Amino acid sequence: MSELIIQVGERSNTIDEIVAVAVNPAVSVALSRQAAFVEKIAKGAARLEELWRKDQVIYGVTTGVGDSCIRRIPPALVPELSLQLSRFHGCGLGRHFDPPVTRAILMVRLVSLSTGYSAVHLQLLQALADLINHEILPLIPEEGSVGASGDLTPLSYVAATIMGEGDVLYKGKNCPASSALREAGLQPLTLGPKEGLAVMNGTSVMTALACVAFDRASYLLRLTSRISAMISTAVEGNKAHFDPRLFDWKPYPGQREVAGWIAEDIGYNSSYTHDSGAPLQDTYAIRCAPHVIGVLADALPWMRAQIEIELNSCNDNPMVDPDKGDVLHGGNFYGGHIAFAMDCLKTAVANLADLADRQVALLINDKRNRGLPLNLSGASEDRLPVNHGFKAVQIACSAWAAEALKLTMPASVFSRSTESHNQDKVSMGTIAARDCVRVLELTEQVAVAALLAGTQALDLRRRQQRLTWDHLSQGLCSLHKEVRIHSPFVEEDRPLEKDLRLMLELVRKKKFACQWEGR
Repeated sequence: MSELIIQVGERSNTIDEIVAVAVNPAVSVALSRQAAFVEKIAKGAARLEELWRKDQVIYGVTTGVGDSCIRRIPPALVPELSLQLSRFHGCGLGRHFDPPVTRAILMVRLVSLSTGYSAVHLQLLQALADLINHEILPLIPEEGSVGASGDLTPLSYVAATIMGEGDVLYKGKNCPASSALREAGLQPLTLGPKEGLAVMNGTSVMTALACVAFDRASYLLRLTSRISAMISTAVEGNKAHFDPRLFDWKPYPGQREVAGWIAEDIGYNSSYTHDSGAPLQDTYAIRCAPHVIGVLADALPWMRAQIEIELNSCNDNPMVDPDKGDVLHGGNFYGGHIAFAMDCLKTAVANLADLADRQVALLINDKRNRGLPLNLSGASEDRLPVNHGFKAVQIACSAWAAEALKLTMPASVFSRSTESHNQDKVSMGTIAARDCVRVLELTEQVAVAALLAGTQALDLRRRQQRLTWDHLSQGLCSLHKEVRIHSPFVEEDRPLEKDLRLMLELVRKKKFACQWEGR
């Protein structure tokens, strides 16, 4: 297979392209060679240089930054500002972003600067592309951004790396950026006036996290739909809960699609007749699964639109109109749209954790699971007194779900006045996005527990001779088979941590097929 190359500068880029760069180091990045793009970049940089050399007042070029903009910078010191900016912002703490997120951050900043309004040189854009293509990844601390004026502190580590300062991850080891650049045959770049600020003064960290979160949530949407079908089958639920007419009469498109996926997986059709001896209505964790999961399904399209607008915008300050030559001062570094989207996404995702936790609780409860063994134990009758199956797994699910739900407090409403009351209203977008990623991690944990429990329940039904493979859809048969390749049936109790961790790894690599006929 030929190496995938993603172009930047010719058109808008997508979430899927950012994720491709993030998760696959073999994907490389190339700048557009179109004359119009090259000319636009050059004109903006040339106009800015013309103005500052004439001693025009330009924020962050001939003035200090933030509240310090009242301080004029002598022409002789202007070239030093980019380096100084990266140095004094280098105060982040917490864990470092992992390599996929770091690659996404580099790519998102490259896309934004390639809009042509940040007045940077083509060499800077190429330097960012080189970091991606050579896998020279700045060690960026996760904590320290309030999301306006941009992601200043975390992005300062990107600027430092370009200039050969700070530390990076290169060939699997932490080392000085200068050493990594030298080994890769690259030269540190001396950033021109405004270029340090251009790298730092944007929403690229929160937007990179949003791209990654969106992608994970999109897969989780499908996986939890299939798991819901599996558990509905295991508890011998009423298939008519997924009759398409119900969802035509409350026609949210995403909710209707989720209901259709589940109906297909459980084999519902119009000739279905519910067993008169079974309860007429299943618990909400089964009956309302499309209504819970559907909220996320219906939210993702508008979230994609907002994330991709932010991704392809010039979220910088100041900006230069390369055609008219005007320098415009504004607030495009403000991350309010990403903050709101991430606060909404983490709420929708946390509800999936809560749903899956309730589904596992239903499976292990022999008073409600319609004849499945207590705690889904696979032990023989004489071994049941000392075997407890999935009892502790459900307790763990409850813990993970509770933590996910706790993190849904919106970050965007916790604005702080910072920097001498100049940054007196900030977005908190990066914190919202980081919270969202953590909620996704926790929800994935609950989902894999539900997947193992649901697979166990299907096998128990087969033992009871109340289910055969002929009764299962191709989708559920395939999912069951995939799980059993890696995690055997639980007959005698065993520690399930390794099984759960392996399932989690497979989910995060999207190894479980979640496709439906015609979709």
